[in-house]
Amino acid sequence: MPALDATPGFDAKAFLKGVPEQPGVYRMIGEDDLVLYVGKAKNLKRRVSSYFQRTQGSPRIAIMVSQVLRVDITPTRSEAEALLLENNLIKSLAPKYNILFRDDKSYPYICLTGDEYPRLAFHRGGFKRGTRYFGPFPSSWAVRESIHLLQRIFQLRTCENSVFQNRSRPCLLHQIHRCTAPCVGAIDVDAYAGDVKLTALFLDGRTSEVVDNLTDKMQQAAESLAFEQAAACRDQIRSLQKVLHRQYVDSGKDEDVDILGVVEEHGVVCINLAMIRGGRHLGDRPLFPSNAAGCSAVDVLLAFVEQHYLDHPVPARLLLNLGNDAARPLLEEILERPPAIVAPRFAAEKAWMEMAENNARLALANRARDSGRVGERLEALREALGMDELPQRIECFDISHTMGEATVASCVVNEGGAMKTSEYRRYNIAGVTPGDDYAAMRQALTRRYEKVAMGEGVRPDLVLIDGGRGQLGIAAEVMAEAGLESILLVGVAKGEGRKPGLETLFFVDGRAAVNMAADQPALHLVQEIRDEAHRFAITGHRARRAKARGGSRLEDIAGVGPSRRRALLAAFGGLDGVRAATIDDLCRVEGISRKLAEQIYNALH
Repeated sequence: MPALDATPGFDAKAFLKGVPEQPGVYRMIGEDDLVLYVGKAKNLKRRVSSYFQRTQGSPRIAIMVSQVLRVDITPTRSEAEALLLENNLIKSLAPKYNILFRDDKSYPYICLTGDEYPRLAFHRGGFKRGTRYFGPFPSSWAVRESIHLLQRIFQLRTCENSVFQNRSRPCLLHQIHRCTAPCVGAIDVDAYAGDVKLTALFLDGRTSEVVDNLTDKMQQAAESLAFEQAAACRDQIRSLQKVLHRQYVDSGKDEDVDILGVVEEHGVVCINLAMIRGGRHLGDRPLFPSNAAGCSAVDVLLAFVEQHYLDHPVPARLLLNLGNDAARPLLEEILERPPAIVAPRFAAEKAWMEMAENNARLALANRARDSGRVGERLEALREALGMDELPQRIECFDISHTMGEATVASCVVNEGGAMKTSEYRRYNIAGVTPGDDYAAMRQALTRRYEKVAMGEGVRPDLVLIDGGRGQLGIAAEVMAEAGLESILLVGVAKGEGRKPGLETLFFVDGRAAVNMAADQPALHLVQEIRDEAHRFAITGHRARRAKARGGSRLEDIAGVGPSRRRALLAAFGGLDGVRAATIDDLCRVEGISRKLAEQIYNALH
């Protein structure tokens, strides 16, 4: 049946412009902030967009969409986290249009029974005393795949007790090296208990002992020239990374925590409040202050803390990404029992804060892209640059390289106040002195505007050059040679300490340089375009550098010596495994700090 239009006042088209293409959870909100529906998505943009198509197969969903006043989204780091977060929100909010209400029993676990020879098994349902449970896992497939991998390594029994107690000879699993056959005494109690201990250590996250054990086996097999066995150990180590990824939207602890992620961009501050209750992540909400022009992020945070916790219950702990020392005495003044105020320390806390900060940045980006502000920003830019008409098409150039290697120039396009990714271009720079940014800029601009001068491209109203007077002078020479002197050129130089809000704008027509206020809409638009040009350039540079090197190698990464290289290759079963690992995975290797893990990850991607 035809879809009903969403409630007047909710502009779905404008909203969808700011929805990211990543996993997450969305909440349909109606009148009086009533949550109508909670759903999860592998791709938030694609899934949420489907509700606002011209046709809607379900009358029930069409009616729900007609009541929507806004949509709240919470991006997550994986589909599994989105699944768990969706479950938490459905249970706590009981949305009107959600049909299936799952509970804890719907999530599967891995269990080790309390028998003399413990059984490794899939479990769903209530817990029994004497049995150890590991999970929850996001799907039954994940549990069964994990059990299959653990069988290959530790060879624990998986058969029911009724079968185990009545065996007279080993089953097929023993013949294919998936079970040590305790049913017929092929392994003694102590040796089997050692395998059980390693399995439990691995499932508890204490992977270093397990990996060391497998590494020793791999090295012993290699020294004995048993290369097939060594390769099997290598493959097992690589496969185990699938089980190592932790989920952070359910801590497994009965704790109440508020996470306040404060982010400042282009002079605008957003506070993202995420709530953990009973160990469950219950969603978050971005908040923007009023009358905060000129205030620092810490000042905004303190104002929020004072106002919010005078009217709302205070959890046992607050996690803040800044302003801890200032918030503590403030809460001691206004509350009888102030909460513990800490910075994120543990993996789960850091993941919570990472999500809160990411969602704050997304809210800031959405606010900047709001369709009602596009005209305001373009008008402010027109006025600041002294242009006669609004700059409908803006192009921006940036150069990226590493010590002159694999130089790439980027050109991004903003049309009508929005980025037009289909017209982005990259230029691989060749034939210039490595590290000569002026020559690289000249080549990129020449290749771009020679075609425009011949009528093969769209003529921009404004060209931004990421750089100071030198790069701007080169741009002016290229434009003069192409006969495009009438196009306004502006150089965007980063301020002291490269801090956003301190940029200087340079001109080629003799005008004095301009420093706009940090809260100016015109500056925000320039920063957004410049940052996109930088992102696009550095992405292309990294890809070109990796290709030129035949794929980055660990030997090329500063700080990764022979011992760390051996540890990484052993932990992940080879370079492909290291390349597939996340930053959190890399941090688990002994001797690899988070900073070094980030360097390794960036170098391999």
